Amino acid sequence: MKNHSSVGKEVIKLALPLIIIAGPTAVGKSDVAAELAKRINGEIISADSMQIYKLMDIGTNKPPKDMMAAVKHHFIDIKYPDEEYSVALYRQDAAKVIGEVYNKSKLPIMVGGTGLYINSVINNLDFSVGPDYKFRKHLDEIVDKKDLTFLYNVLLNIDPITADKIDKNDKKRIVRALEVYHTTGHPISVYKEKSGNVPNDKYNLFYFVLNMSRDKLYKRIEKRVDVMIQNGLIKEVKMLLSLGYDEHLNSMQAIGYKEIISYLKGRTSLEESIQSIKKNTRHYAKRQLTWFKKDKRIEWINIDNLDKDEIVKNIIEKLAGICK
Repeated sequence: MKNHSSVGKEVIKLALPLIIIAGPTAVGKSDVAAELAKRINGEIISADSMQIYKLMDIGTNKPPKDMMAAVKHHFIDIKYPDEEYSVALYRQDAAKVIGEVYNKSKLPIMVGGTGLYINSVINNLDFSVGPDYKFRKHLDEIVDKKDLTFLYNVLLNIDPITADKIDKNDKKRIVRALEVYHTTGHPISVYKEKSGNVPNDKYNLFYFVLNMSRDKLYKRIEKRVDVMIQNGLIKEVKMLLSLGYDEHLNSMQAIGYKEIISYLKGRTSLEESIQSIKKNTRHYAKRQLTWFKKDKRIEWINIDNLDKDEIVKNIIEKLAGICK
């Protein structure tokens, strides 16, 4: 006869279901996710590194207020444009919120196109190298005396793998990569290689990426940019500058903002800036798709010939009984 004295002493850890709706910019993730959340009693965990900023609404294409009133959204408007936020903090905060959503008997639905934010949650990334504020200040002084291109070229020499994946204007990531090298003597790419491909077994993933033909996607991008301009993007950027937010802040390097700043500073014409926004957004969408193609856990959904209801129905059918 078996001894059952230990029954109940062992805690079986069950992986929490985590639904992810990702894809390139302008593909329609937010609308699909909000409709899905309504139907399966879910809450949205935003994975967009620019929608975290308050006062930056039009250029980041935040969900409309009625959508956020109908479905709870997390990680939108949590920081002012000059406040620091990192992938490491997002990973920590998102894990907490996902647990809270699940404890309310709701389903967390992570939505966005910032692949690094998503990966920080679903993979065991190594964030053990803490910030070195003294060294960051030193790098800021170098940028003031020279320029950001100088720092980028330094990174290119010591860690070409990382430099190749970073935009030359992305000061935050350039500084972080140099900081890790300064602190450890090893490129940040070494740490990402070691930790970036190890799944976080805390979650049972239902990972979907929406995609469409490139021509259709690019047309949607161009239309979205035109709508942003019509809805007051120029006025929004003027307001941010008038409040004292410096154009060199990481937040102000977002696509849409940096190009309009260039126009307002007299460096480009309005038409040139608009065309730059469209071009840079197309390039960003292409980088997003390249990023997602690396993850074999993803189930791709081509939405060329599907409306929103059909996409949501398709996803629900694939959720393997986790929603009632």
